[in-house]
Amino acid sequence: QGQLLAKSWSSLFEGQSGAALQGPIYSFNGRSILTDPLWPRRLAWHGSTPRGGHARRWDCQGWRSSGGAEGMASALGEGRLLAGHRHNCSTP
Repeated sequence: QGQLLAKSWSSLFEGQSGAALQGPIYSFNGRSILTDPLWPRRLAWHGSTPRGGHARRWDCQGWRSSGGAEGMASALGEGRLLAGHRHNCSTP
């Protein structure tokens, strides 16, 4: 959509809990994730610590649908990319 999401790759991970995202975020098919009902949870799954490191225990790696694993994801409406909370890896 031609909108700037962050000034640089490293700026996504600077400061407390990463970049403050501003403006709409679009899916690859052009839907606004923050308003489209197709995205009821509006989460960005990242498996990272608040400073951008790998949260090894909370990354859903190796997850299977029969498991109860948890991964780190951020609510996009909060505006912080890495201000994550644990969510069940089965969460859509």
